[in-house]
Amino acid sequence: MSDIFSTSTSFADLGLRSEVLQGIEDQGFEHPTMIQAKLIPLAIEGKDIIGQSKTGTGKTASFSLPALHLIDTDAPFACLCLVPTRELAIQVARECRELGRHTGLKVLPVYGGQSINTQAEKLKQKPQIIIGTPGRVMDMNQRGLLPYNKIKLAILDEVDRMLDIGFRDDIRKILGAMKQQHQTVFVSATISPEIERLAKKYMHNPVDLSTTEASSLTVSQVDQSCVGVQEWDKRRLLHHVLGIEKPDLALVFCRMKVTVDKVAKSLQNKKIDAVTLHANMNQGARNRVMDKLRKRDVRVVVASDLAARGIDVDDITHVINYDVPEDPEVYVHRIGRTARKGRDGKAIMFVTPDQSELLLNIEKLTNVEIVESRFDEFKPGPEPE
Repeated sequence: MSDIFSTSTSFADLGLRSEVLQGIEDQGFEHPTMIQAKLIPLAIEGKDIIGQSKTGTGKTASFSLPALHLIDTDAPFACLCLVPTRELAIQVARECRELGRHTGLKVLPVYGGQSINTQAEKLKQKPQIIIGTPGRVMDMNQRGLLPYNKIKLAILDEVDRMLDIGFRDDIRKILGAMKQQHQTVFVSATISPEIERLAKKYMHNPVDLSTTEASSLTVSQVDQSCVGVQEWDKRRLLHHVLGIEKPDLALVFCRMKVTVDKVAKSLQNKKIDAVTLHANMNQGARNRVMDKLRKRDVRVVVASDLAARGIDVDDITHVINYDVPEDPEVYVHRIGRTARKGRDGKAIMFVTPDQSELLLNIEKLTNVEIVESRFDEFKPGPEPE
């Protein structure tokens, strides 16, 4: 676990105030992760930071704890954290509230899919920390409810994913509108040249933590493997793998929403407890799935990439890549849903004969050889007409 936790360091060593330390103790955390041990002291000093860390190694707390330490209760709208999805906004706000329960700070998630009027009323109460998706944040700013000129700390979480899904112009508009002196922190599982260009434009002498990571982008607790399969056999193979592996909680990733629905239906037809999570679902339905996940009331979640970005559940034992992602960075984020906070996990990828190059690209990015697994009991079916 030495590539995740700084076992020789305590949270008290990082300079956090007593109210924040009490929240950490309430959550049962003993030692900071490596990224937390590096990023928190620098953030407390007021430095601009580019922080890279493997998914599942405590990035949320690495920026939440400094925010809770630095922000005062008499400083409304002092911290703005931008995230790519509504699920992640809810998740980050929940964790921030739990860690900051003794600070008296108000934390508000602001995202599309929830009533604007509901969020507007809460913004009128002048919360100190806003966790929001770029579109809704800009909407609230234009309505005069979320002033950028009050922001002292701007945080961008999952920067790589925000750029991937088309938020680059929104990010530039929001950061460019902050003319006052403020601190900026970027955190991401991967650091691209575009992220570095953003940093040069909107940060002041940033400390770059992206070069301090171990050579692999994925944590060693994830047992990664791939299985060769024909496209027409994938649903049968998934049912077989779930029967062999018997996961406590599995995430199955598909590229398209239509595939998510078809795969979940095929599992339900075989009496497997499976639910879907994708962007076409309304917010209430997505929230119900997330509640089931946290309560462990479901065994399998079949998800699209975008919808699953806010899944931060500690007990996911298996991630199954039903479809190989075309972008290798998506693979890093997918398998980061398991083996969180030092736990073990498995990541299994279904690879069709024409996807060897995609597999090679993933291995190059992660610097990990993904070994081939065999399920000898599985008998491939004939090619359909």
